[in-house]
Amino acid sequence: MDQKPPTPTVEAAHRDLLDSLPFDDTDDFADADRGFVAALEPGVVKAQDGRVVWDNDSYSFLAGDAPTSVNPSLWRQSQLVARQGLYEVTDGIYQVRGLDLSNITFVEGDTGVIVIDPLISTETAAAALGLYRANRGDRPVVAVIFSHSHVDHFGGVFGVASVEDVEAGRIQVIAPEGFVEHAVAENVYAGTAMSRRAGYMYGAVLARGPLGQVGAGLGQTTSSGEVGMIVPTLFITETGEKHTVDGVEIEFQMAPGTEAPSEMHFYFPQRRALCMAENATHNLHNLLTLRGALVRDPHVWSEYLTEAVDTFGDRTDVAFASHHWPTWGTENVIRFLSTQRDLYAYLHDQTLRMINHGYTGAEIAETIQLPPALEKAWNTHGYYGSVSHNVKAIYQRYMGWFDGNPARLWPHPPVEQAKRYVDALGGVDRVVTLAQEAFDSGDFRWAATLLDHAVFTDAEHAAARALYADTLEQLAYGAENGTWRNFFLSGATELREGAFGTPTETSAPAIVAQLTAEQLLDSIALSVDGPKAWDLDLAFDITFTDLDATYRVTLKNGVLVYRKRPADGTAPTTLTVTKARLIGLLGGDSASPGVTVSGDAGTLPALLAVLSTGDPDFAIVTP
Repeated sequence: MDQKPPTPTVEAAHRDLLDSLPFDDTDDFADADRGFVAALEPGVVKAQDGRVVWDNDSYSFLAGDAPTSVNPSLWRQSQLVARQGLYEVTDGIYQVRGLDLSNITFVEGDTGVIVIDPLISTETAAAALGLYRANRGDRPVVAVIFSHSHVDHFGGVFGVASVEDVEAGRIQVIAPEGFVEHAVAENVYAGTAMSRRAGYMYGAVLARGPLGQVGAGLGQTTSSGEVGMIVPTLFITETGEKHTVDGVEIEFQMAPGTEAPSEMHFYFPQRRALCMAENATHNLHNLLTLRGALVRDPHVWSEYLTEAVDTFGDRTDVAFASHHWPTWGTENVIRFLSTQRDLYAYLHDQTLRMINHGYTGAEIAETIQLPPALEKAWNTHGYYGSVSHNVKAIYQRYMGWFDGNPARLWPHPPVEQAKRYVDALGGVDRVVTLAQEAFDSGDFRWAATLLDHAVFTDAEHAAARALYADTLEQLAYGAENGTWRNFFLSGATELREGAFGTPTETSAPAIVAQLTAEQLLDSIALSVDGPKAWDLDLAFDITFTDLDATYRVTLKNGVLVYRKRPADGTAPTTLTVTKARLIGLLGGDSASPGVTVSGDAGTLPALLAVLSTGDPDFAIVTP
């Protein structure tokens, strides 16, 4: 790939940053190394077929001072996050860090071990459990806790537990109320689009190195192994709820609608240890993740952090999370949680204040400044979320996509808009010339805007693509945010080499299998190609024999509607299946037994003919 070195503009910005940030503060490095027991050697995890699903050793270049091609602040964060191994958090609590995007935690009980958040993949979770057992003994897993409904906190569950052991009562699975519904919905409804964009966000296919991927701020990247899911056996529903698991007392705090729609914190009074899930980490988190999601509520987020401080702060000796390293000492814990609280509250309150002065999201993002006390704290830096895109997310949450300017109410779509801009500026060659001037002056943002229009006018224009890739590369080199860097570099990669598709798909069979009947029917509705179905008028019953439930389904005007109702024999067609068999049928398996159709034999083929699957290779930086 034709990678370029950083320009003098980028190098100068990095020199200024080195002078302005407290790089002599090394407390985070001491905390990240504290309690180290052993590393996985080598730091590579493979699937059964030999495919590498995780390679932490590929980050061995993260040593010494930052090269000029990486923002020094991001380089520092990546050095911290790339540390790999088993660490003692406190007596009887251990974490394995650096074997996936997230951490896995082991809490020792009377007879076995409780596992918290078993990573993304079966393979990485199994490797982490193996590392723990190699150093702490072959303790059986007696419980698994899912702190929230994102896949990097439950997807590797098959590496530490089996459905058989859970069903037999040998392993308890604990999660917050709403976990299954939200975990399934996020990974299935818009899963194709989210997964494609996640490939950009985490840079999973990018080359590692000073000119390439150096991390994602919250973790290094995503693993690419088997994703699983086990339905919890115990749902936590109230703050203050207490349970004892294998002699370990646990006190829970509900925190829904924060970093995840279903999330909780929990406290171990015997160890004076507090797990903050993913609501207090050593960076500014996302209010709207770049892969796509519903906008999160920073006001509620800050309120739950206040509640955590008031409920657990003076009882806590160590706070840990499912990303990054712990914080030790009661005063330090309270200060850390309070700083994180103030960060989200400040962004929320000041964005609303400026909205009411008539500022748009983009304008607020350019002008808002954090208070000096927050700015100098390393854990507030935008390595994963950013002030810029979080402020725009808050604007979107309250005001929507429209900024109130009528000229922006009905713009042309990207290709048609690009053609008109390019024509007004004198053609593609002229736009490339102007972009080169902007590039040479160090105005990479303007160069990217011009070249976006050029490529959306003529996607095969070699000079436009080349300069666009070079421009995105310079933006990457300057970014403090790991996911911004990955987005810029991914765009440059696809402009130079073509689309790399979707490296990790989270709508895995084990997750899809947990769809409720209603969610499954919703997913069918979302797959209907409306124009193809305009002239269809279908009505049929679906009877799920395993659920003892029947739904009357209609498809008219391109809209699939369902109602749960008793089977009464009035439907012109009845489809009798199990839920699993219908999932297989929708996946293309029409030959296996288990599908019974009575009545109009043409109904099912007519429905299947208008269903479309998502495109995991859809274009992003080209039309």
